[in-house]
Amino acid sequence: MARLDSDGDVLLAGPAVRAVAAGASHLTLLCGPAGERAARQLPGVDDVLRWRCPWIDADPPPVRGPDVDGLVSRLAGLHLDSAVVLTSFHQSALPLALLLRLAGVPRIAAASTDYAGTLLDVRLRPGEDFPEDLPEPERALLVADAAGFPLPGGDDGRLAVLPPPPVRALVDSDPYVVMHPGASAPARRWPSWHWREAARRLALRGHRVVVTGGPGEIRLTREVAGDHATDLGGRTSFPQLSGLVLGASAVVVGNTGPAHLAAAHGTPVVSLFAPVVPARRWAPYRVPTVLLGDQRAPCAGSRARHCPVPGHPCLSDVAPEDVVRAVQRLVGRPTHQVSPRAGVARPDPRVPGGHD
Repeated sequence: MARLDSDGDVLLAGPAVRAVAAGASHLTLLCGPAGERAARQLPGVDDVLRWRCPWIDADPPPVRGPDVDGLVSRLAGLHLDSAVVLTSFHQSALPLALLLRLAGVPRIAAASTDYAGTLLDVRLRPGEDFPEDLPEPERALLVADAAGFPLPGGDDGRLAVLPPPPVRALVDSDPYVVMHPGASAPARRWPSWHWREAARRLALRGHRVVVTGGPGEIRLTREVAGDHATDLGGRTSFPQLSGLVLGASAVVVGNTGPAHLAAAHGTPVVSLFAPVVPARRWAPYRVPTVLLGDQRAPCAGSRARHCPVPGHPCLSDVAPEDVVRAVQRLVGRPTHQVSPRAGVARPDPRVPGGHD
């Protein structure tokens, strides 16, 4: 099975992975470097094979014969019976299908708008065999089902990950709100000063705030946390981040991997969603969500990594107070005011959000 892009996309493939795993004796997931951490957290995955794909990776390497030959050799050594190739609407499954065929894989399934010839044994045509605007998990499940791997009975098709490790050493009391200000594409980022002000306002209203980010985001998380939130930037592994998200009352995040970790744990999400890709396809899946951001902005559907509109209005126009109200809509208000770093009593029961 293959999903060659980022952590978030790999997490969205989780229900399809479980469907294939239920009907297979062994499942190897081929993924890119940006999706490997998530791949190792998916139930049903027996082995992970990592390869940086020149036609899908956001920072693509050049195409080199030895690299391609090496992948074909590794795939051939697995003696695969079948392959399910998962792609988004703007990606082609056919180059990988060619390599799988050269590796001797006898049966290959994928979605493809383009004529596939003998590259695919099972081909679903987007827009004809299924609607173009399906959420990504449902698109992937259709491909798996067409390949002969239906979702097993009792599986509700939601996102899921393996149980995370304890994180009490990182955050010693709850409840808390996780804020994850980073995103791989600048077009998907809410301004850092808005993040900082939202964290300050949440703390003043009695919410404990925990700010997370990767090793390359330490400066950003320090700025956002200030003296009113707990800064865990660069201090968590992916499984530990999963644990923090599991224990959170809510997660405030852009369109990036932790949003889908939250959905996998059923943690409500305040989604700062830039419309460069459709929210219908990539918003947090089947979890209480408040979606913020102008989904009709001029950049809508552009797939831009850098905002093409001066001032980045689709997200910049979202005010910090909008985020505070969204958090309180999802989790209620703390039962009493506290100092920013202190723990608080459990909030009122969660209130479902606007997108589920």
